[in-house]
Amino acid sequence: VQLQASGGGLVQAGGSLRLSCAASGRTFRRYATGWFRQAPGKEREFVATISWSGSKTYYADSVKGRFTISRDNDKNTVYLQMNSLKPEDTAVYYCALDPDKPYSDYVARSLREYDYWGQGTQVTVSS
Repeated sequence: VQLQASGGGLVQAGGSLRLSCAASGRTFRRYATGWFRQAPGKEREFVATISWSGSKTYYADSVKGRFTISRDNDKNTVYLQMNSLKPEDTAVYYCALDPDKPYSDYVARSLREYDYWGQGTQVTVSS
């Protein structure tokens, strides 16, 4: 599976962006997919994840209520709608796939459980 993240850019605080993670391969729809981010000088951190069916989602406390993760398995794409953006949301955003639990509603928050990663897309929020 190959993942391609896109949709990043420069936005003012309070603005919105929608990130997309497009995947190759028909097996994509079997697995949970997550979004992570890494700010300069900081470790990569969990943002949100969604189960294979879309029935289960989980968010980091820092984005809960502002970000929404969703997926369209017919288009092999996972989205991250980001609203009310803050300067502290500035980071490179990565999508990743957990290949070990097909058709499972378990959604992992640990980076270690995601083996396939996209290349990242930069999000910059100005104050």
